[in-house]
Amino acid sequence: MKHLIESMKKNLLEDNPILRKILGICPALAVTNMIENAIIMSLGVLFVMSLSEFTVSIFRKFSDKHLRILIQMLIISSYVVIVDILIKLTVPEISKSLGPYVGLIITNCLILGRCEAYAQFHKPSSALLDGILSGISFGIMLVLIATVREILGFGTFMGFQVLNSNWSTIGIFSIPAGAFFIIGIFIWIHNIAEEKMRGDMK
Repeated sequence: MKHLIESMKKNLLEDNPILRKILGICPALAVTNMIENAIIMSLGVLFVMSLSEFTVSIFRKFSDKHLRILIQMLIISSYVVIVDILIKLTVPEISKSLGPYVGLIITNCLILGRCEAYAQFHKPSSALLDGILSGISFGIMLVLIATVREILGFGTFMGFQVLNSNWSTIGIFSIPAGAFFIIGIFIWIHNIAEEKMRGDMK
């Protein structure tokens, strides 16, 4: 349990893919205008990342080093196809909103990076856990970004009106450029909090 808590802390705070590595930035910019879109994308990334790492770890000893990246891409793309089909069958309207970005999970450098840097050298159970925690930390950031953007850009939360009709929404947050500002603010807050924690520990 202690190891699990430490792993969660590392993935969510110390090694967060968006706040610390600036990875997976394309979906963070493109699909975080609405919370529902961000949740569906987060679940898709979680599914693909966890199972891709698990599968890569299983076959790591049988993969030719010259074909390793190709094999990893084939594994990732197979799971992305499954996710794309499931989203189209279960939430077709959101599928239309996400457009091509579900397919672009294949090129998400975060997933390939974790497969190459972690799953390739660890046992399947550890790789699966790493994929789950990395996917959760990535998803949390997507939802947080989407929450701010939807409220400020549209005046809604999960589609429900939360701001007074007299509130003048800020249009820039409804377009991908607005996500740059939100991500920058989150990184700034994260760095300040981290520096403060280091100072308190001294």
